[in-house]
Amino acid sequence: MTRTTAREIAVQLSFALAAHPEDEVPMLEQFFDRAYFATLAKEDPLFAEYPDKKQLRYILRLTAGVREKQAELDGYIEKYARGWKLSRISRIALAVLRCCLYELLYMDDVPDAAAINEAVELAKGYEEPETVSFINGILGSFMREEKAAASPEAPADALDREPEPEKAVSGEDAPEARD
Repeated sequence: MTRTTAREIAVQLSFALAAHPEDEVPMLEQFFDRAYFATLAKEDPLFAEYPDKKQLRYILRLTAGVREKQAELDGYIEKYARGWKLSRISRIALAVLRCCLYELLYMDDVPDAAAINEAVELAKGYEEPETVSFINGILGSFMREEKAAASPEAPADALDREPEPEKAVSGEDAPEARD
């Protein structure tokens, strides 16, 4: 399983938990039950491989972090979604934004450019092009105004560089391709 796949699972869980926050523990226990996970694989190739321990830690860390820091993350989304209230933004776009912002702020092992690129690519599978551009705009503004202010030693062209491809979460040299 690649980190891209693990990230998409985390986004889906964040989406589900945003609708039912009171069910967090039972939902996660059921979701990662091997038999239940296997039934999901029959419906969606995203779930073809059960996460190993490292991947599961990443998914749970990202999902729990988004839940714990949701108010802070939503504050950034509202700040950079100028003229938009959270209630007008689709739930899946919010899940993508929250996960990416959490990675940018709290997961130093994830390169910023990779987190943004992955969020935009993930959004393309769920959202219309206008919403993908909206997500990209929010993340770009966040990077220019928040991250640049937090680390003035970063090169000015850092936001314009192409992200390096991420390695598989399991540490394999070649990440799997997802259709």
